[in-house]
Amino acid sequence: MKRLTLLLAALCTFASAASAQDWAKARLEKSPRHLEWVTLKHGSREVKAFVGFPEVKTKATAVVLIHEIFGLSDWMRSMVDQFAEAGYIVIAPDFLSGTGPNGGGTDSLGGGDNVRGKIQGLDQKQIDADLDAAVAYAKKLDACNGKVVVGGFCWGGAKTFLYATHNPAIQAGLVFYGSSAKPEDMGKIKAPLYGFYASNDARINTGLPATIEGMKTAGKTFDPVTYEGAGHGFMRAGEDPAGSPENKKARADAWVRLKAILAKL
Repeated sequence: MKRLTLLLAALCTFASAASAQDWAKARLEKSPRHLEWVTLKHGSREVKAFVGFPEVKTKATAVVLIHEIFGLSDWMRSMVDQFAEAGYIVIAPDFLSGTGPNGGGTDSLGGGDNVRGKIQGLDQKQIDADLDAAVAYAKKLDACNGKVVVGGFCWGGAKTFLYATHNPAIQAGLVFYGSSAKPEDMGKIKAPLYGFYASNDARINTGLPATIEGMKTAGKTFDPVTYEGAGHGFMRAGEDPAGSPENKKARADAWVRLKAILAKL
């Protein structure tokens, strides 16, 4: 009976994951916006990236998005489309480019532990260099107004915080439920950072008071908001048709705040 229960749980997990792929893919297929793949190059490295353009009359701010620990998934690509729908040029690099079979990226790794294992082995200097290439690419686009924001989710949220210590020229950082940089590195940050956190996420939130204090001591702008009842990953879970009401509300409220932040830059 125990084995049957575990099997059913596994099947439910698989079905949920497949469903998530379905609704994310469906959005991309129906999008009226221009979405494309590009290759970013720095040194001998090539990084695949997914780009979305808004339907606007004037030049737009660019947003570089850093994916979750699950890699550049269909959901992450759908977020590119959603930011573009909100009026921004968006570029999401696949940081797993070149790590898969035959030099492939996220899609070639088959998901699960294969993806997580590869991501956890990535070198921070390479991640920063990939982001430097994405930021430079965005700035040079004729449709860009010269402003570039960096944001990320989970693993990407943590990398957003770290990148802010590396590149003081970004316009802002959007940290979605990610850990922070070391206190001794916070003095390097120039851009305002905005945090989006879930109340039911002790793994991340236990470090939040120290982050707030560290940024305050360093004299930096850090504006965190915690969404009550939400869990880690609520931007993805709240979009899932089977998501909880709390995650759906957190996601909706975060979008309102996010758009207000970007509109003021």
